[in-house]
Amino acid sequence: MYILYGGGVTRSLGPQLVLEEGNLAYDLRKIDITKQEHRAEAFLKLNPAGYVPALATPEGDVLHEAAAIMLYLADRHGLTDLAPSVDEPLRGVFLSRLFYFTNDVQPSFKRTYYARRYALRDEDTSAVAAQSEAMVRERWQVIENQLAANGPYQLGERFSLLDLHLATWAAYGFRKPADLLDDMPASKALFERVMARPKCGELIKALMDEIAGFRKTMKR
Repeated sequence: MYILYGGGVTRSLGPQLVLEEGNLAYDLRKIDITKQEHRAEAFLKLNPAGYVPALATPEGDVLHEAAAIMLYLADRHGLTDLAPSVDEPLRGVFLSRLFYFTNDVQPSFKRTYYARRYALRDEDTSAVAAQSEAMVRERWQVIENQLAANGPYQLGERFSLLDLHLATWAAYGFRKPADLLDDMPASKALFERVMARPKCGELIKALMDEIAGFRKTMKR
């Protein structure tokens, strides 16, 4: 059995959705980042990087980075309905789009949530957040254009973990859950398709409820 560390407003939902879609046995261990549990000595012994999610494998290895965990699970268990196999031509497109999101979109998203960490002065925090949000929208527009031209999924007619990954990030939004999608109709349609999946909808909705409450207390 896998052990998934995360829950709450953390990024563990992406790996959890793969575990659910793949019918893989797992135990969810909640780590409360609002109480700095991800910085506690006990957790750092598991994952010295100090981030969630983390996944303990049946062999005892502990993996981190949500997208990497999602891809690992799909590849290890032959979930070709979630990730093209290595001998499929579509694998290259799949990897390109997965890494584009993790390298180009995610860092700007993080800066919008925690702009204070990136501002040299407190008075610059709002400007950092605004600039980061603009960058998210610019980089996401590439995905939006691809979906509008060749959707409904990121691999055309083929659903994949790319869509689970996108839906998880879209759920966070900027000022309220999923508000990024207000100006992204093709991405919104994809999000709704993921929400309609029996094993995804309730989990994503629960995350959005958590986010709504978290945003009332967080400081950028």
